[in-house]
Amino acid sequence: MVGRIAAVSIVDAIAADLRSRVFSGDLGSGEALTETDIATSYEVARPTAKASIEKLVAEGLLDRGTHKTARVVDLGPESVRDIYLARAYLESEVLRRLARTKDVPQGAVQANRDIAALKSGAPLDVVEPDMRFHTSLIDAVANERISRMYRSLVGEVRLCMVRVQSLHLLDTELILAEHQKILELIEGGQGEAAAELLDEHLGRARERLVAAMGGTAGPEAEYPSGLLPE
Repeated sequence: MVGRIAAVSIVDAIAADLRSRVFSGDLGSGEALTETDIATSYEVARPTAKASIEKLVAEGLLDRGTHKTARVVDLGPESVRDIYLARAYLESEVLRRLARTKDVPQGAVQANRDIAALKSGAPLDVVEPDMRFHTSLIDAVANERISRMYRSLVGEVRLCMVRVQSLHLLDTELILAEHQKILELIEGGQGEAAAELLDEHLGRARERLVAAMGGTAGPEAEYPSGLLPE
């Protein structure tokens, strides 16, 4: 049986490559991306280069004012707080709704297994399954608009997560343990407890990243967890 291969446009392919370079740090904060440079590097026409840039601007990975050169976003402490709080509002309510029916998404279960199975120890390897864990929770409520709203944040969320991991701000074992506990609370119908743990889970990452960017961390940065041995 021959598998189906999805066709990818040139614009999407260029955007995907640029996106991966932003996430890997190859394209750093504030770095300029001109239509001419991209057209030359990828051997495409300028309209194609422009469309690729516009995709990443829409995802929040590039910033471009009117008649200005696009640059990789330079997230500051307050932007980080905005991003994390926006996702917390959506995810917390989703957890409450999943707990009402005790619906544990298998995609989230598998994502956490994938984190547990990581062998390399490279912090950045955690980002993909971690992002998949949270996205699986959102998608489990089967509301197209909620999923669309969440995905409008995904580029910026992933960028924050990459920085958290590259700076070694969170222990993988703690991420794994808190994910597992969230799933157990959903299964037990404890929506409010799951939402509270999520706030702690995201708040710790948020405030540690704020501090790493030169801001003043809130108390969430040092919240202890009872899920790991002392």
